[in-house]
Amino acid sequence: MQKTLSDLPQIQTLLGLPTIADVIARFSHAETADALREIIAGLRADLRAGRAPLFPDFQSMEFAEALSARIEVARAPSLTPVINATGILIHTNLGRARMAPQAIAAMQATGAAASNLEFDLATGKRGSRHSHVEHLICTLTGAEAAVVVNNCAAAVLLGLMGTANGRSVVASRGELIEIGGSFRLPDVIAQSGATLREVGTTNKTRVDDYARAIDADTAVLLKSHTSNFKIVGFTAAPDRRDLARLAAQHDVILMEDLGSGVLIDLSPYGLPDEPVVADILKSGVDLVMFSGDKLLGGPQAGIIAGRADIVADLKAHPLMRALRVDKSSLAALEATLRLYLPPFDPVQTIPVLQMLSAPLAQVESRAITLTDALTAKGVSGVALHESAAYVGGGSLPDQALPSFAVSLRMPDVSAQKLTAALRAQKTPVIGRIERDQVMLDMRTVWDAELPAIVAAVEQINRR
Repeated sequence: MQKTLSDLPQIQTLLGLPTIADVIARFSHAETADALREIIAGLRADLRAGRAPLFPDFQSMEFAEALSARIEVARAPSLTPVINATGILIHTNLGRARMAPQAIAAMQATGAAASNLEFDLATGKRGSRHSHVEHLICTLTGAEAAVVVNNCAAAVLLGLMGTANGRSVVASRGELIEIGGSFRLPDVIAQSGATLREVGTTNKTRVDDYARAIDADTAVLLKSHTSNFKIVGFTAAPDRRDLARLAAQHDVILMEDLGSGVLIDLSPYGLPDEPVVADILKSGVDLVMFSGDKLLGGPQAGIIAGRADIVADLKAHPLMRALRVDKSSLAALEATLRLYLPPFDPVQTIPVLQMLSAPLAQVESRAITLTDALTAKGVSGVALHESAAYVGGGSLPDQALPSFAVSLRMPDVSAQKLTAALRAQKTPVIGRIERDQVMLDMRTVWDAELPAIVAAVEQINRR
């Protein structure tokens, strides 16, 4: 007999069943009630739509087990590890840079016990959280002083609020960038309380353009590294050293937002246009801001480095408390920065730099291993391809890195459905779609992740 709305049981009745009481004891009354409401609501929606849903046996152990499984799924962590097979090394949506084991260990140690976050062990008095990484940053960049906030956007905002509030900021039209999340530099300047004075044109800006814009209200000459786009052809931009001399002549601050920022020369690995922070400061830039979780390879953080007097003012700014970095991020950043010092080689110890510098033969070998393993499991439609990987994270989006990828095709399964199935695995596998096939790029995959990929694809192939 076809069921009707009147056949739907009351939630309180279901909660009183002995089998459901066991579910309540295992989880909680509230979770069990919520799960039951969702099930009844689904049945009610089907009935009202004219569909004939199959009613479960609410008193059975099978229903109780299904209810428990539903609650387990709801309890599963929302933030979970995934396998990045996109070929984008610093994928913003996938958490940006992987951190080194030393950084993860430092976070665990700091989080598992009390720490000297703001306690001076030598004097027994209150200390500063800024002291834990400032010396390291100065050692690696040549800066007089440094401070860390929770991301680079915060660093730019604090830097401008602390130096140019109520005054003007001169910036080139060709450098008024927008990054992910609609973060627009002109909006940040306005939010800081400063007035933007645009100079030059989209493709050409000269020192004279900055010079003509400087007046009694000018506080900052602002440069921004346009790492996420390129203007080519008939272009011109002033040398930092010339801007530094101009800023000094007029007693204004030269500030640069790097966005990403690197501590070592990455040109041997295909990134010739990423300026090294130490070189920027040597050229005369007063203050530079860069990220901790991009090419530096650490946690999310915004690093401000440069003149001691400016940094001191920023440390004392009221906004600092709202933007300050937490203890776990500080621990991870300190551990990451130490990997740039001897006897360590950052290219060999920091994951994002390992991926960037990995020889093409090594990437190809990984792709061959995956192809052979999938073929041995009876997965058809597997092929090896030359590929192009990218740094990502707003850094040099058009700078391709040679790579190898494994393509997947399955009969009667579209590429869209296959990527969805890979995302639904216990350890989600995130690839990309090219020419109606799923591509798994091996430059962003570790050898240790290959078994999980094989297991995921094999399970999908069995369906």
